[in-house]
Amino acid sequence: MTTARTTLPAEKRALREQMRALDMGEREIAAEFARRYRLRPRAAWREAYGWSLKEAAERINAYTGDVGLDPGAISSMTAAHLCEHENWPGHRPQPSGRKPSPYLLALLARIYGCAVADLVDVADREHMAPADLLVLHTYDPQALAGGDGRPAHRMGRSHPAAAPGPPDAAGRRREHAAPLMPGTNRDAVLVLPAVAYGGKDKRDSSGPGIEREVLMVAHESSDHAERAERRDIGEATLEQLRADVVRLSIDLMTAEPFPLLREMRRVRGRIYFALDRQLWPRDQTELYFLLAALNCLMAVAASDLGYPQAGEELVRAGWAYASAIDHRPLMAHLRLELAGIAYWPRPRQSRDLAESGLRYLPDGPNAAQLHLQYARAAARLGDAPAARRAIASAAEARERDHHDDLMEIGGEFGFSRATHHYMAGSAVIEIPQAEMTAIEELQRAAELYAAGPGRGEHHGYGCAALAHVDLAAAQLRAGQLDAAAAALEPVLSLARVSNDLEVGSLFLLVRPPLAACAGV
Repeated sequence: MTTARTTLPAEKRALREQMRALDMGEREIAAEFARRYRLRPRAAWREAYGWSLKEAAERINAYTGDVGLDPGAISSMTAAHLCEHENWPGHRPQPSGRKPSPYLLALLARIYGCAVADLVDVADREHMAPADLLVLHTYDPQALAGGDGRPAHRMGRSHPAAAPGPPDAAGRRREHAAPLMPGTNRDAVLVLPAVAYGGKDKRDSSGPGIEREVLMVAHESSDHAERAERRDIGEATLEQLRADVVRLSIDLMTAEPFPLLREMRRVRGRIYFALDRQLWPRDQTELYFLLAALNCLMAVAASDLGYPQAGEELVRAGWAYASAIDHRPLMAHLRLELAGIAYWPRPRQSRDLAESGLRYLPDGPNAAQLHLQYARAAARLGDAPAARRAIASAAEARERDHHDDLMEIGGEFGFSRATHHYMAGSAVIEIPQAEMTAIEELQRAAELYAAGPGRGEHHGYGCAALAHVDLAAAQLRAGQLDAAAAALEPVLSLARVSNDLEVGSLFLLVRPPLAACAGV
């Protein structure tokens, strides 16, 4: 079997030379190749000239560029696409490959110097649309006998004066007239002798050629629509990528951030690869949405690992994708994440970022989170009235009904009622003489965390621990020493403390990396 494969090209070459020595033309060679090697007609005609798929594609592109059909090489043929056109409709009940349009068949007929009827067989006709068959039936398969049937490849850039054509009825080869030159009028170029539209040659002066132009307009649109309907990604792949983002968003609430960051990078690579393929517009929009969400999650992981600058860079990358598809809830959440990163070193910037995020999302739980982030930053800056107004606005925004596809992901992109009370309490604790109000909010948060997530909610370790830390701090300020010790007990008894930190230092170190608590 190995020997047969390696000698097949040589066998075909010898057969072509033998048939040409017997004064047999390309039509006879193509017929013999189709019979002997079980080739489809389009592949058989290519093999009759001894061209590889790449060589044939290059000749097609050169011809369409020379005669003005494709001056910008916008729809350049490739070897892979030509192979799919040759093999269509395949051998299964459902067609496979690329259906050749009437325009492409006319082009191939010009390249190979044959009639369009020579390039289609019964299987092709069985799967062609009635409109395509109607166009094919208007071609005069006998036009080749009386016109310029010279293959277009013989009209190459060197433009020889004359070239031998297919044999006539007596078996003699004809000499052809001088070839068409680049820049020839389109009407003259498109009058293919083997593809005469309307069943007659339009080179005479009997009509204006309107029918020909109308047909070519239709064929060009059909050919472009065929490329547009191609889709190199399936629903299963899109569903898997979304499922990966949902899983990572939920896992980030409780799992170690570094392994998740590596997994996020892997999923991001799959999305990058998918974006380089032929996609429908809605597919690209979905991938941009997932890519923006994934960059936001990676920013959370990077910040939790102690790299806030990397987190900011990832947020800005996510912003580019979200703004490209104008996904306002996602843009608002990216502003929220950036505000969370800036909260400790740059509270004024954090406040301004939270305010800008509200321009994209005024209602729902995530809008409430933006109000509360604004309140925390305002309280740190000493603006107690602004902080109180923001807390009240957060409660109102949460009660206004809102749903979007970002909330459906959940995890980091959700905002539980427990965390709502925690963030409100952490803002109030910065206001002087407001310890009792802070204690009420934080005790409510601790109770909700202890009760577990509500429907559609997720809780993370970070904000649950910080709620107890802030509660203890507020109780210490209010002189409630025993209550403060009880509030700290769940934090000090955590079974896992990363990097072997001493439990006593947890109070000081757990708060800054998790200050934003976005989505929990």
